[in-house]
Amino acid sequence: MTTLTFEKPLVDIQAKIDELKKISQESGMNLEKEIENFEQQANDYKKELYSNLRPAQKLLIARHQDRPNFLEYVELMCDDFVEMRGDRSGTDDRAILGGLGKIGDQTVMLVGTQKGRTTKENLEYNFGMPQPQGYRKALRLFNYANKFNFPIITLVDTPGAYPGISAEEKGQGTAIAVNLRDMAKLNVPVISVITGEGCSGGALGLAVANKVFMLEFSYYTVISPEGCASILWRDATKISEAATALKIGATDLLKLNIIDGIIKEPVGGAHRDHKKTATTLKNTLIKALSELSGLSKDELKVQRYEKFRSMGVFAE
Repeated sequence: MTTLTFEKPLVDIQAKIDELKKISQESGMNLEKEIENFEQQANDYKKELYSNLRPAQKLLIARHQDRPNFLEYVELMCDDFVEMRGDRSGTDDRAILGGLGKIGDQTVMLVGTQKGRTTKENLEYNFGMPQPQGYRKALRLFNYANKFNFPIITLVDTPGAYPGISAEEKGQGTAIAVNLRDMAKLNVPVISVITGEGCSGGALGLAVANKVFMLEFSYYTVISPEGCASILWRDATKISEAATALKIGATDLLKLNIIDGIIKEPVGGAHRDHKKTATTLKNTLIKALSELSGLSKDELKVQRYEKFRSMGVFAE
């Protein structure tokens, strides 16, 4: 597993623990007390470290290559998932995947951005950066769910929509704008979860929802910290300052009423325990679905509209 820079002290402590265990095994010496002391030291340091991370450090965890991706969440949370491909215009963007599945006793439409880990997978999924056909596919699945009265759940983990010339030529901005408009008019409950990166309109194109949640170490922003630093300071290395100023973390966004809740991750991040993270996410989704099930079609649309219209409105 990739070790982040600020995690090095933890690696050093673990190395000492492993060394003591090896010495104990090879020499027959009883070093249990020393090992326990180091393990307690590691646990205490770990809890303190991850409860006081700076925004730029959380950014590294959100982008960790071992975080669970869409298909892994589907496998861990859902029964009977059936993928639905294509935008019905001759293309199938693999950066956005979706289909029907069961979460608990509820059949839902699951749509999300997909990242890979190997070079081959990243090329297939375009590093999680959707193109216009991906947003058209997502909208097709949203309309399908709307027709047959299935709640919609979107899982978002993208550095943004694909910025290539070909995507712009095919109407990237229009595709995202149409999604924003039509998601606002859906008659069924919509729940979105930012599971890692939630950057720019590429994320918002899947996140016009009645309830928006974020995993603890994910981020959600109008522009990447690198992009912000390049514009404001003409210096892409000022990522830390930009990440702090943008208030991209879950805690800040909950205070600003941009999101509706924070989903706790295992100590150290979701990549350290995929199953535990998926279980916590599943329980959050089941509860949210239950809360939204009592709203009528009109109430769902009004609630969704008012939620987004109220963002950025403050009284002093």
